[in-house]
Amino acid sequence: MPDTVTSLLDEIAAIGIDSARGGYTRPVYSTPELDLRSWFLAHAQARGLDVETDRNGIIWAWSGGVGGGAVVTGSHLDSVPGGGAYDGPLGVASALVAFDLLAQRRVAGRRAIAVFPEEEGSRFGIACLGSRLLTGAIDPDRARTLTDADGTTFADAGRGAGIDPAHIGPDPDALARIGTFIELHVEQGRGLVDLGRPVAVASSILGHGRWRISFTGTGNHAGTTLMTDRADPMVAAARLVVEVQRLARTVRDARATVGRIVPIPGGTNVIASRVDLWLDVRHHDDTVTHLLVHEIGQAARAAALAEGCTATLTEESFSKTVDFDPLLRDELSAALGDAPVLPTGAGHDAGILKNHVSTAMLFVRNPTGVSHSPAETVENADAEAGAIALAAGLQALLAAG
Repeated sequence: MPDTVTSLLDEIAAIGIDSARGGYTRPVYSTPELDLRSWFLAHAQARGLDVETDRNGIIWAWSGGVGGGAVVTGSHLDSVPGGGAYDGPLGVASALVAFDLLAQRRVAGRRAIAVFPEEEGSRFGIACLGSRLLTGAIDPDRARTLTDADGTTFADAGRGAGIDPAHIGPDPDALARIGTFIELHVEQGRGLVDLGRPVAVASSILGHGRWRISFTGTGNHAGTTLMTDRADPMVAAARLVVEVQRLARTVRDARATVGRIVPIPGGTNVIASRVDLWLDVRHHDDTVTHLLVHEIGQAARAAALAEGCTATLTEESFSKTVDFDPLLRDELSAALGDAPVLPTGAGHDAGILKNHVSTAMLFVRNPTGVSHSPAETVENADAEAGAIALAAGLQALLAAG
């Protein structure tokens, strides 16, 4: 029996299950993510594809020979903590099935599947780290020193996965092999549900970034320190979380989220000495994004002052608003029977690559409209429709030469 997207995803359904959070936790270079990489390599090799893992940890699987001007598709295999089954793996499984369809049709032309590491940034804090390294969007020295929650550096994690950290960084030769890149992804909203369509083409990605805000106070004993004698950074952090929501709601189309808070040292009966929180802000106008972050920074310093603490704000990553190539977008929409065109608020490797190669994205309907959660889902028929659409898009691009 030929593979389907559903059967491929069923093969990996037990990998990385998070019994505490629900869903899947598959951080980059963890055992679950490495198991998924091995799963992909086995399927690529079984199809006779030429497989290599480059110095940035990106897996490439080639058909028609390795070289420039290729039509490339793919996605990622890592997840957010407690994420859904489709964010990332759907694009990889769909690419394998699309390549099967192209082989059955005897479609000629150089093509490849790319699997990017650390797209979510859930382990080392920088989203789309593999594509950022490939394109030179992040300094490799900075990347090597990034640490996870356990203090493991990206360099050490990569070394453990067989990647030499001394050689990570911009790779113009690998980048030059990509003529066009198409990324298929589960839709992370309700656009297709409301339209009643299984597949759409992306128009744009909202500009977005991540910032760390650190509140520093005075650590002390929870039982012996009077309330009037405290400089508690947790209280300042709590004030800011509420203020983030208020400020974001004053800006049309803005999104601002505090998704992670880490108290130090983190004891139940301890007043924290420092509290770090991570802020995600998004808007289609990059100037507005930065203005909102500036206001949040001012609110953080005011909250800190009110509690006798200090606050610092540090930008960890920022991606400008991406408008995909309108000619490629329209070509794909036409090849897919006038598929609808939708924007997205979620970041992707295609957005990082866009400034260097022609890129596009396809979205597959998510009936819940929920993503980064166990509630994320794709119906079987839509998953197969996505792979068929991807194959049609790749075939059109290969025919165009």
